[in-house]
Amino acid sequence: MPELPENSSARVTADLRGEALEVTLGGTWQITAPRPSWTALLAGRKPARVRLATKDVVKWDSSLLLFLFEVQQWCRVTGAYCDVDAVPEKMRTLLAQLATAHETSVPFDRSETFLVSIGNATMDTWSKVVAFSRFVGDFVLSALQFARSPHKFRWRDCLSEMQQCGAMALPIVSLISFLVGVTLAYTGATVLRQYGGDIFIADLIGLSMVREMGAMMTAVVLAGRTGAAFAATLANMKANEEIDALETLGISAVHFLVLPRMLAMVVMMPLLTIYANALGILGGMAVALGLLSISPTAYWVEMLTIVDMSDLSVGVIKGATFGFIVGLSGCLRGLQADRSAVGVGQAATSAVVTAILLIIVADAIFAVIFNILGW
Repeated sequence: MPELPENSSARVTADLRGEALEVTLGGTWQITAPRPSWTALLAGRKPARVRLATKDVVKWDSSLLLFLFEVQQWCRVTGAYCDVDAVPEKMRTLLAQLATAHETSVPFDRSETFLVSIGNATMDTWSKVVAFSRFVGDFVLSALQFARSPHKFRWRDCLSEMQQCGAMALPIVSLISFLVGVTLAYTGATVLRQYGGDIFIADLIGLSMVREMGAMMTAVVLAGRTGAAFAATLANMKANEEIDALETLGISAVHFLVLPRMLAMVVMMPLLTIYANALGILGGMAVALGLLSISPTAYWVEMLTIVDMSDLSVGVIKGATFGFIVGLSGCLRGLQADRSAVGVGQAATSAVVTAILLIIVADAIFAVIFNILGW
């Protein structure tokens, strides 16, 4: 059983048991003192598995982490499995942060077997599902509390958020919606003119905007604008320990911070969707007049022959649902953010990606449901 080095306060022992190398660390580890060499400790051996454990470690600093990182990198390169379960959780956390910050030239981590990777991915997915379910449950409880005692709700915060995600979003929503209507009109005109169906451009734009594009494009714009802002704000509050202060005072962060934002998004998204529908139809009308010489009156009359209240209801329902998704994604990622400046940026990015993904999934589900209902 080799021990390196004998005259150092930092001790490492290695015992080869079959194909597994048991590595035990002890003593005092300081960056100013000599550190054992992993290469010398191996002595030419190539174990298939390395088990790391700490025993009688009196004092340690980054010197111990550097040694563990050296072992971990050797396992990555050689394909050996590095078992750090016996290492204290605090050390494992710091080691993971060090590995994340240190870019390696290894194409992928070969130290874990396929089954272990599948198990870790499953556990990670399950933990995310549990966290999401817990957040949704807390929100439902807060909503029920709001229904019982609406006079205790922070209406001033909610109105302020309505202004930020509603009125302040009108310029960008106007531009995007109008250009979407113009784009759809030009695309449709290219096909319809070949068959003499120019007037049906009104049907195409009307149905596309009212049932699909109005709610979808508004949700995508607000996901990048408002959802990211929600996530960044809450993540910054978490980094500054403001949320911890609320919890210490017995104030629910979900009820105090999340509920006003969620309510503002659910209320304003249908209104923005209707507004986006109008701007998209106006963009198509402009193209129909300039390119196809269709008067606005004829365009409007033809559109009313196919667009009815059921189509408008579909867009409003989608808008409310998409608003809930954007608010939920932004607040969830903000509360889950790491307590650092990097965590704030990651939370904003994750909120946008999550919101857009859930919006597309929800839109596909709506398409199936409305088709079954005959809407």
